[in-house]
Amino acid sequence: MPKLLKIGVVGCGAIGSSLANTIVSDFADKAELVSLYDIEIEKAYKLASKFGDQKLVALNLDDLINKVDLVIEATKVESALEVAQKTVFLSKDIMIMSVGGVIKHYKELIVLAQEKAARIFIPSGAICGIDGLKASAIGKINKVILTTKKSPKAFVGVPYVLKKKIRLDNLSEDTVIFEGDALSAIRNFPQNVNVAATLSIAGIGPENTLVRIVASPDIDKNIHEIEIESDAGRIITRTENVIHPDNPKTSYLAVLSAIATLKQILEPIKVGT
Repeated sequence: MPKLLKIGVVGCGAIGSSLANTIVSDFADKAELVSLYDIEIEKAYKLASKFGDQKLVALNLDDLINKVDLVIEATKVESALEVAQKTVFLSKDIMIMSVGGVIKHYKELIVLAQEKAARIFIPSGAICGIDGLKASAIGKINKVILTTKKSPKAFVGVPYVLKKKIRLDNLSEDTVIFEGDALSAIRNFPQNVNVAATLSIAGIGPENTLVRIVASPDIDKNIHEIEIESDAGRIITRTENVIHPDNPKTSYLAVLSAIATLKQILEPIKVGT
């Protein structure tokens, strides 16, 4: 029998739980879920109980990393960099879901991965067009614009919105509440524009990627529109995301994208750029 890929999941919320379930149910012939960790340890125990194995729970991050071949980071933007740095330093591969948390230091992380012979996997997430963007980046890209449209309620309580005194309760039309580079967008909307980080890494960097954030009172989906202009031509994509059934802050496609990435890791054929 071929050797099973040993996988550990860090972060046992809706996304981490979905990925853990998929590993056990769909990839059992190629991979093995060997460890779970969450800073809120009771979440890890609750998820482990679904698999009937409390020994899956790691009591600290280092313990999990040392047991696995691949770490799946499904935490929060505040924790992602620490998880990524520790994993790569120990020469283990990692799939990063909270990409916004590593965007300021992603170049350093790449250098560390090269030194430690580790691999970093970043799923496309809740957007389409990453393949075309990566191909275009081989040549010259002139501009990349991401327009994110969400219901006003998605921005309630966001510090940037409060600071700017933006009224969200009586909007009658689409309203641009932010426009700037991806780095600023990620800093001000860390829970809402994770896709901007992925787009930046695949393309021309966070300083040169333009982001518009729109509060739209007439939609019930998270919509991401991307415009790319390069020597290869012009690419326009629009993704209308259904909300994840267990986490209203996450698009269902983001989880499916992670599963598709895991499938690419495990299977001999890899389709797409």
